[in-house]
Amino acid sequence: MPPLASSAFVLLATVNAVTSPAVVQAPDSPIRLERVKLLNVTPGEPPVLLYAATNLTDQEFEQFTVIAFIFGEQGRLKARQVAPGRRTLEAHGTKYSTMVLDGSPIEPTDTIVVGVNQAQRVNSETWWRVDLQAAAEEIVKQK
Repeated sequence: MPPLASSAFVLLATVNAVTSPAVVQAPDSPIRLERVKLLNVTPGEPPVLLYAATNLTDQEFEQFTVIAFIFGEQGRLKARQVAPGRRTLEAHGTKYSTMVLDGSPIEPTDTIVVGVNQAQRVNSETWWRVDLQAAAEEIVKQK
């Protein structure tokens, strides 16, 4: 897949990673993340990312994955973590799910950017895929 221009992405910036991660989405993404927040922001314990995933299409998805980028205070990528979302997302349906962000210790000054980077329709071997790292880095630069 050819790289997408960062200006083509919908960028939702945030002020503080501890309370509200940023969401990055490719313009052709079949799934949108909404109501994204961190739970369990306790020193020494990994935070839990809570999100609603909404299917933007008329077709059912068998599975999808969510990617989280953790950027340090200087805007440098510290960690990247991928996890499967909930299985079977009905057409135009929304499901809540969580992801434990335990790939790297998270500091109060870090920025977290999340998005859907893969999705597979029911009865299909083909995956929709996108590389969101450049767009996530752009969000951090704008902060």
